[in-house]
This record gives sequence, C-alpha cells and structure tokens, in this order.
Amino acid sequence: MTQVSEWLKVDSLDLEAQGVAHNEEGKVVFIEGALPGEQVQVTVGRKKNNWEQGTMVAMRRESPLRVTPGCPHFGLHAGACGGCKMQHLHASAQVAVKQRVVEDNLWHLGKVKPEMLLRPIEGPTWGYRYRARFSVRYVAKKGQVLIGFHERKSRYVADMQVCKVVPERVSNLLMPLRDLISSMEERDRLPQIELAMGDDVIALVLRHLNPLGAGDVQKLRDFAALHDVQWWMQSKGPETVQLLDEGGTELSYSLPEFGVVMPFKPTDFTQVNPHINTVLVGRALRLLAVKKDERVIDWFCGLGNFTLPLATQAREVLGIEGSETLVQRSRENAVRNGLAANTSFVARNLFEMTPELLAADGSADKWLVDPPREGAFALAKAIADIAQDPSLAPGWRPPKRIVYVSCNPSTLARDAGLLVNLAGYRCTAASAVNMFPHTAHVESIAVFERNASE
Repeated sequence: MTQVSEWLKVDSLDLEAQGVAHNEEGKVVFIEGALPGEQVQVTVGRKKNNWEQGTMVAMRRESPLRVTPGCPHFGLHAGACGGCKMQHLHASAQVAVKQRVVEDNLWHLGKVKPEMLLRPIEGPTWGYRYRARFSVRYVAKKGQVLIGFHERKSRYVADMQVCKVVPERVSNLLMPLRDLISSMEERDRLPQIELAMGDDVIALVLRHLNPLGAGDVQKLRDFAALHDVQWWMQSKGPETVQLLDEGGTELSYSLPEFGVVMPFKPTDFTQVNPHINTVLVGRALRLLAVKKDERVIDWFCGLGNFTLPLATQAREVLGIEGSETLVQRSRENAVRNGLAANTSFVARNLFEMTPELLAADGSADKWLVDPPREGAFALAKAIADIAQDPSLAPGWRPPKRIVYVSCNPSTLARDAGLLVNLAGYRCTAASAVNMFPHTAHVESIAVFERNASE
C-alpha cells in the first residue's frame, strides 16, 4: 500500500460506485468511498499501467450529495457489509448516476442514442428487498453464529445485527435466527438461509448439508410458529426445495392492475423488489401498447410475470423460456388466472436462436424481451440476419415494436446495436430502473420501433 500525497478531484462514479479521478500523471484512479466533486487523498492498493485503485483516507471538499448511511454495517472499515455500495450517496443522485450509465452504455457500446429519455422508475429506498441470500457461519472460536451478507471484498460473513434494505420484520429476525441456529445440532452444516417474501408470507429456505434430526426439526417448527414464517428445506440444488410442513398460506405475489396472482416457489426467480416490479410491468405494457387483435411473443417469459398481464390485453401471447419445467409452471399459472385460452408456452434454447427457429415460432406484432444478465444476443442477431437476408425466413414479419427489459446495461447496449444498426429499428425511448437502491446494480427498459420504410 502506498500513500498518494496529491489531492485528487473526483470527476464521476464508475459501475462499482467508485469515484473516478486522474492523478498528476494523467492516470485514472478508482477511489472507494469518494463522490463526484470531492477532493480527496487516497491510499493506493493496486497499480496497473493505465490505472490505480485505492481507498479515500482524507477529504477537504465534500460533495453536497453525500449523506449519512442509513445502515450501521455500511462502510469501508474492516468487517463492513458488502451488500450495498452507494449508501453514502443521496438516493436521487444514485438514480441519476444509473440513468447516465444506461445512456453511456447505449452510446459507447451500441452506438445507439434513444430519441427520448423516460423518467427513471424508482420507489422505496429502504425495506424494499423481498429476496435475499444470507450466508450462515458457525464460528467455533467465538462460539457464535453469524448470519448476513459477506463482508466487503471478503469471503467472511459480516457481523450483522440488522439489515436496512430488507423489510423491518425480516431484519428483526436476524438475531433470533442466530440463536436458533446456535441451538441446533447441525449448526456447522447449515451454510445458507434464503429469504423469499410473497404478499402474505415470509418464506425461509434452509440449506442443510446433512439430514436434520427430530430435535432440530422441532426447533424450526417452534420458530415458525413464534415468528409466523414458513420453513422450506433444501438438501442439494434448488430442485430439492420442499416445504417443511404442508398447509398454510400460499407463497405468491400479485399484479393488481391486471388482476393476476403469481404463485411461486422460494427458489424460483422473481424480482427482488416487488414495488418496482409492479410499476415496471405496468410501464412495459403501456409502452408496448398492445391491441386486442395483436399477437405478442414474450421472450424469456419465466413464470409469466409479463406474459399473463399481456394476455389480458392481446389476442394471443406466446411465452418462450429455456426450461420445460419452467414452461409447465407458466402454463399452470395461466390456468390459475383463467388465461389459458389465449396463452401458449414453448421451451427453446434462447442462447442458440437462429433465423429458422425464429421463423418457426411465427410472426408477432410485438415482442417483450426480458433476458438474464447475458442478454439476448442470439435473438437480436437472428432478427438482424433476417433483415439483411429475408430469404433466411421467407414470409416472416419482424415485430413492429419491441420492449426490452434489461438487468445489464452493457448487454442491452450490445443487443440494441444489432437492432438499430442492422435490423432496421429505432430506439425511441429508454430509462433506468432502480430495482436495487444503494447498490451499483443497474436495470433498464428500452423501446425499439421498426422503421416504416423497412
């Protein structure tokens, strides 16, 4: 570690919420804990030919956007929780930074400039997180159990008494959960507790490496009765999860605007932030502007988070997902909501799409695309290939409009570049989606319109 004696002026934030400055040699310096506009001194921990990385150790000009973190476990000190990186930046400024990230990625990576920037989607900044994966460690030397996220840049579990980004009722369970695990015979073979909240249920998934004895099982039941939670047990992969005791309230979330209820298992993928998801689904469907006589394809449909609301508005909706199991779950959810008549589902390897496969699923008036972090490159490339050579899919018509929901601005930008520069679309609108307040994670939504002349 070396001390940088000069004062550095911070110009911006990067995707990891580090301040970005330049030293007197012109080299880029990434600074943990620093905000744009501040003048700071830095302890440098890493040096490369073109950049350095360090931690702020002194400041003589403070940003007006700096705030006191809301969580006692946030910080740069040893043992600080690594779950959040931006609590020292005002919440509205966090959203502005993420909006700029979306713009910059679209332009620099995809050479795409949206015709209109929509207002970012934002919501509650505390108590928003309805899904979380807490690590569990029995520390024999201390004779105690730790439950929480990992420490910043460490494999160790942070010593967390509270967590401000989960609902208060869940935060209040952290210390009782410590006591519970400490009392169990298998306490050193219980590596993880996963949280999954529905509208009316708190589900806790206990990962156990050994079968639990009757005494440990009874302790779980007693805890569930006292704190009104559901225990689910997971012995191996996510497919092994099962409810400890049958009965009780179903785990589900609702989309009231569309009259849809979505049952799910606690290891299923559902959005971390239900407040934002509700707004996001509504905005996506308004941007897609589906008419009653139109056919829509929902790519990467999951459990039907967008498919089922779309089915309340369109003539026909096809949901496409990579897993037969997930496709079957989507069908069941459609039946549950009385939407089986105009929905269908099919399994496809969406990372190996071709023009021929694209044509096999038929033309649609509009698309909803909601891929994982890897994006939808194969899908975007297939439609671009057809635009360049229509003989690859004779008679197939590209959608007039695409709404793309993204959890990775760089893969959105890559795919947008294909749609705009090769497939004949314009990016008519885009915005950030603040699904994870206080973190550097950026989600977004973009709209693509087919050029009338194409």
